[in-house]
Amino acid sequence: MSDDISLAERFEAERPGLRAVAYRMLGSLAEAEDAVQETWLKLGRTDVSQVKNLGAWLTTVAGRVCLDMLRSRTSRREDPLPEQEESVRLPDPVVTQLGRVDPEQEVLVADAVGIALMVVLETLSPAERLAFVLHDMFDVPFDDIAPVLGRTTVSTRQLASRARRRVQGAAPAADTDNARKRDVVNAFLTASRGGDFEALLAVLDPEVVARSDGGTRVPSVLRRGAADVASQAITFARFAADARPVLVNGTPGVVAFAGGRPMSIMSFTIRDGRITGLDILTDPDRLSALDLSA
Repeated sequence: MSDDISLAERFEAERPGLRAVAYRMLGSLAEAEDAVQETWLKLGRTDVSQVKNLGAWLTTVAGRVCLDMLRSRTSRREDPLPEQEESVRLPDPVVTQLGRVDPEQEVLVADAVGIALMVVLETLSPAERLAFVLHDMFDVPFDDIAPVLGRTTVSTRQLASRARRRVQGAAPAADTDNARKRDVVNAFLTASRGGDFEALLAVLDPEVVARSDGGTRVPSVLRRGAADVASQAITFARFAADARPVLVNGTPGVVAFAGGRPMSIMSFTIRDGRITGLDILTDPDRLSALDLSA
């Protein structure tokens, strides 16, 4: 019994890191929890007495579970892929109150895993995503990843390299100073509420891309260019009675409310002081599943 308790305690110590792996792999908070639970069940069915590094072993097991889930998801997918403009599918956001310290949430979105990066990860093949996430984000050696994929170490290294090029090309480095980013977000909100089109143009990058994921009940929208995005922002501001600053995946964002109910979660990508990307979750079903009451 004491050995079981000890193993359970060791697993709980690894749980936040395993959730972080699963979230990056799956982009879904609920599925990430399922993957972690399946990892626990696999641990209970395995003799790990000879395992020297339980954390590393659990990470690769969680990776394998997520890989199977991704492959199952891909095989039954009927919607357009995320990179196709006919559909917009955003990953689940991790929303945190300003000034609130939540160690588990910090682990979940450490290393600047913003919504924009998560969107790019969605465009990778399951094998590419596993190789990139485990190696580039969690320093798992290619020799340990290769058996999970059923590939050689050289082939696994090539997968990660290909994924890395796609990530770097589609999600270049953004500003990192949260105080300065908050100023940009506030300027965007002030201009939107005031219907100030010129002020919005000043804060938006000319090539800004705005993605709105409305799920199955609200039309999804993809807009390009400062003028189009500014016009939509002014229209949207008329319906949002209350917009509250939060952190979305560790970076300044906004939750908008109407009639006391969450209407949207907005995540901003900011580069050189201008908004280059705006990701908006408006799906009523997914918004209701998040605890945004505070």
